[in-house]
Amino acid sequence: MKKSTLIALTNYFESIDVPSTIADAVNELMTERAKGEAKADANRAVYASAHDAVMAVISDTPQTVAEIYEACKDELPGGFSKNKVQYGLLNMWSDEVRVIVNVKGANQYVVA
Repeated sequence: MKKSTLIALTNYFESIDVPSTIADAVNELMTERAKGEAKADANRAVYASAHDAVMAVISDTPQTVAEIYEACKDELPGGFSKNKVQYGLLNMWSDEVRVIVNVKGANQYVVA
């Protein structure tokens, strides 16, 4: 089931009196949505804990993700990979960094 469908269904069921014949199924949907939200919250917390370490090494000098990761990997939370640094730069902290697109190699990042 798509996440958007799950959210739409649970929002609908929250707004009505659920018939007792489907109450168990609705509770299961609600539990599944809560589980997904808890996982997302935990993921956001990991990225928040990595933020300062990553931002501390980004400057006006263009650097690739590999260079940024190598400079801060000892300060990152356990299991925080180079790919997660890249995801953070592109999605979580995109307002704080500027991407320099390099069509023949790795993109580089500088402080915004």
